[in-house]
Amino acid sequence: MKLSLLSPYKTFKIKLYALKAWVESFAEKPYATASLFFFAFIESSFFPIPPDALLIVLAISLPKRSFVYAFYCTIGSVLGAFLGYLIGYVFYDVIGIKIIQFYGVESQINYVLQKYQENGFWAIVTAGFTPIPYKVFTIMAGFNQTIDIFTLTAASIVGRAGRFFLVGGLVYFIGPKVKDYIEKYFDKLSIAFIVLLIASFVILKYLI
Repeated sequence: MKLSLLSPYKTFKIKLYALKAWVESFAEKPYATASLFFFAFIESSFFPIPPDALLIVLAISLPKRSFVYAFYCTIGSVLGAFLGYLIGYVFYDVIGIKIIQFYGVESQINYVLQKYQENGFWAIVTAGFTPIPYKVFTIMAGFNQTIDIFTLTAASIVGRAGRFFLVGGLVYFIGPKVKDYIEKYFDKLSIAFIVLLIASFVILKYLI
């Protein structure tokens, strides 16, 4: 009998899918909203599963509360960004670097720091909205120390609210069938949103 050995990558993916299913299972709990807030909070600093997984399930179960769930998700995530910032500012050598290594982005550290030097606000907005690991940017913001708390907060609100309210809005207006669409095309949607957002700020700058 032949034994098929899974590659470390496939094993890791299986574990992530299992973790995602576990997160989604909290939609059936009486404290589902509090769980959404909690997962959004820890995802901003170290947890690998985006809160969108639970947000989508909850929004589909109660579409009229889609924007309420998006609000709790946003608040939890923005507050969690402060924890990520603290890890980078105080505990980078002990905890922060291990989180960075877990996501395999050690080689991109200089790139992230360069983006902070160019425009820290937009770096955080982009990371907050797109599938880029947001916690990497919150940790590096604290480590870099050129990003103040006000910039971190403002950019996190823009990026995180844009992401979660887009997800909530899609479920609210389109319905349950949007779940597969979001999972398949969210990368492209997020890039389009960022382009439109930047274009809007540029236009406003020249008009005002």
